[in-house]
Amino acid sequence: MKIADFTLYLVPPRWLFLKITTDTGLTGWGEPVVESKAATVKTAVSELMDLLLGKNPLNIEDHWNLMYRAGSYRGGPVLMSAIAGIDQALWDIKGKHYGAPIHQLLGGKARESIRVYSWVNGRTAAEAGAAAKQVVARGFTAVKMNAVEAPLQYVDSPAKIEEAVRRVAAVRAAVGPAVGIGVDFHGRVHKPMAKVLAKEIEPFKPMFIEEAVLAENNEALREIARHVTIPLATGERMFSRWQFKQLLIDGYIDVIQPDLSHAGGITECKKIISMAEAFDVAAAPHCPLGPIALASCLQVNATCHNAILQEQIASINGESDSHFLSLVTNKDVFDFKGGHLAIPEGPGLGIEINEPLIEELSRQGHNWRAPVWRHEDACMAEW
Repeated sequence: MKIADFTLYLVPPRWLFLKITTDTGLTGWGEPVVESKAATVKTAVSELMDLLLGKNPLNIEDHWNLMYRAGSYRGGPVLMSAIAGIDQALWDIKGKHYGAPIHQLLGGKARESIRVYSWVNGRTAAEAGAAAKQVVARGFTAVKMNAVEAPLQYVDSPAKIEEAVRRVAAVRAAVGPAVGIGVDFHGRVHKPMAKVLAKEIEPFKPMFIEEAVLAENNEALREIARHVTIPLATGERMFSRWQFKQLLIDGYIDVIQPDLSHAGGITECKKIISMAEAFDVAAAPHCPLGPIALASCLQVNATCHNAILQEQIASINGESDSHFLSLVTNKDVFDFKGGHLAIPEGPGLGIEINEPLIEELSRQGHNWRAPVWRHEDACMAEW
């Protein structure tokens, strides 16, 4: 069996899908994308696939090393996301070839399901509280919200901190003490204010604080960890085991959040999460993307003792984000029960792709861009 061809699909709202075809007719699907840089990653995937055409798709470890090591320049969001989507598609082919779900090829399941959470939106405390109540009514036992809905300066006013606290307080009041609340600082908060905000929301017992600072400022986690007892989470903008290595050695992080479509795919994220287990650190993979990325997360979560939680934007219980569920024909694979998603048992990723719909949507394409935020003085703000 050899890799014969590949096709890339830009699918709205902001996705990039990859189909790899073998000379035996087997196909595998991956989701290589950097949000707002989909066209750039598309080019990177094409360049990397030139290295793999004509090769046996089953030799995934060698292919991963070829893509990563065959050149002086490596790593970063674009190249690692390109590798990630190719890696996912190769694992999908391998599972289909052996008639087994990917988790069986990785050693088998450590769990039958994974707890999932839903996002809570709302600019005001009242809006956030009402949204959280609706999410919990749909069966979720964990939610996540942005800490701030507007830019913060390096040092900012108490009024903005108080508004953020009111929103967290409203969500806690709406969901009660049994529901986990992840509070995402989203890298929008610089170290001086991150310390203040973390301390102020501590009485509401968040499940974790996510990206208290940007990954390039991870050394600041040391000081934040000394201020609060809230678990600290980060990792969505980190792309390899080598980046996570020092973070784990430093010992200030409690939950890592690698993205299966950004951090080298199934092969690399399995290694990252297993490495974290040796440091007694949990994993909650990042996944604000499409069904291929989510299915990849579920396959890896199945095999990792320290995987505790999974992000998703699927339409669980009938409230859809765009056309997420329409992109698979076996929608029941994402059935949601008791705050959990079951681990898919079908071969490969365990999802059946609605290829005609993907082809139709790809004719629309997209050019999604992240919002541009500026402070009152017109200086760029973190989004």
